[in-house]
Amino acid sequence: MTQPILRGYTSDNTAGTTPEVLAAIAEVSAGQAAPYGNDDHSRTVVEQFSAVFERRVDVFPVGSGSAANGIALAALTPPWGAILSHPNGHVTTDEAGAPEFFTAGAKFIHVDGADSRIDPDALRVAVHRRRGDVHSVQPSVVSLTQATETGSVYTLDELRTLAAIAHDAGLRVHMDGARFANALVALDVSPAEMTWRLGVDILSFGATKNGTMTADAIVSFDPTLATELSYRHKRGGQLTAKMRFQTAQLGAHLRDDLWLRTARQANAMTARLAAGLRRSPGVDVLGDPTANILFCRFPDSLTTRLQEQGYTFYADRWETGVVRLVTSFTHRAEDIDEFLDAVGSADRVS
Repeated sequence: MTQPILRGYTSDNTAGTTPEVLAAIAEVSAGQAAPYGNDDHSRTVVEQFSAVFERRVDVFPVGSGSAANGIALAALTPPWGAILSHPNGHVTTDEAGAPEFFTAGAKFIHVDGADSRIDPDALRVAVHRRRGDVHSVQPSVVSLTQATETGSVYTLDELRTLAAIAHDAGLRVHMDGARFANALVALDVSPAEMTWRLGVDILSFGATKNGTMTADAIVSFDPTLATELSYRHKRGGQLTAKMRFQTAQLGAHLRDDLWLRTARQANAMTARLAAGLRRSPGVDVLGDPTANILFCRFPDSLTTRLQEQGYTFYADRWETGVVRLVTSFTHRAEDIDEFLDAVGSADRVS
């Protein structure tokens, strides 16, 4: 059966679920299992994550990245604390105040830098901002988005430098990994190398954009956080009765490196898209995409014609004339080539 051409480039969370994850959900639906994560599947997934990260980790499945970020940050900062993040960070711009809610009042302090990455010199200043001043929130945690909201990726050296600045000042380090796998395969490094070995204390592990249905996870590398995270996990409404349906998804996602293969596919499709658009007259590809997000400047006429043909993507949301295109593991070369043909046809018409 011929698959229909995909015309959606709004986000990778518009993609479906991998067959392996669907099969895992069906499998655990049979029979009975202990509730609230006391089942064999939930115990097994902790071992899987520990093997992936090459050390014992604590794992707390959640239903969304917002819950992962909010609960993780709440375990790292008091209500009078400050979360240092880039102005473009997802936790800053797209969580509707969830981190402030979960932390019971912690504030964001923006630390700028090029390509949506925190600048080390700016961070060196921010970590000491009004330290000890009872009238001000106190810098408590640095939150790093990897890959970033604009598709850039921190190098290991950049992450190591930022983590060292944070720890030297007594702050903790959180990584928002909604597109963790995309960044990982782009750098071609191990999960351990991109997290705890360079100073990350806790990771929001994104999976729904990369092939699961309703499962992300908090992965903690600090065993002293386990008890607090357990209670915050429950209090945040994320300790579900039928936890096996989430852990089965995560288990299938990790098994046989499926999560890395889906991320490689998504990244490869963005690279193919960028290469084709660079050859298109009137299109300006902004930056050098590393993961699976691409920003371009389109003429208004091109945007209109593509949308009239059923293509969906964000336009003018960040800047007038700028569009964002995101590929997922479900995009194929045929989908990308069809889109590029549509771009070329629209350009000839205009």
